Amino acid sequence: MNIIIPRPPREIIDDVISSNDLFPNNSRYPLLIYRQTFTFRNEPAQDIQQFLHQNGWINSWVDGIYDYHHYHSNTHETLVIIQGNCQLQAGGEKGRIYYVSQGDVIIIPAGVSHKNMDSSYDFKCIGAYPVQIDYDMNYGKEEEHPQVDINIKKVGLPEYDPVFGKEGLIFSYWK
Repeated sequence: MNIIIPRPPREIIDDVISSNDLFPNNSRYPLLIYRQTFTFRNEPAQDIQQFLHQNGWINSWVDGIYDYHHYHSNTHETLVIIQGNCQLQAGGEKGRIYYVSQGDVIIIPAGVSHKNMDSSYDFKCIGAYPVQIDYDMNYGKEEEHPQVDINIKKVGLPEYDPVFGKEGLIFSYWK
């Protein structure tokens, strides 16, 4: 395994994304984007997945981001952009659009809807979760409620920041 060393983010975006129509989002924990936290030089995706796993973020995958609004009510999610760039909309149809690119890390609280609005042809990210759980898929439909609202309230703080571990930056924003 290559040694992967994150650097302090060039910028941290923290946005609380409140309920938007049938997307519950999360008024307790903000969406976080750590800008330019990694510099990748042909590291295999498995090495990055192992790095996340060492920080307690597991059940990872390598792919893109769905081009439709979806969210997980039973867990938080982190996305590490390993190639290309993407316009990520968070919060549902009326949500804000964030431009993310290689080296950025996005930490999405349980309940926050996200969608790939547009991306480069080579866009690729790694997704991971802070607990060993089969994450649920929700789409902003009326029949998802009230169960998703109950689930979101049950999801507490992760044990580790996906990038910076036990004393990570996430704990300055999520309390």
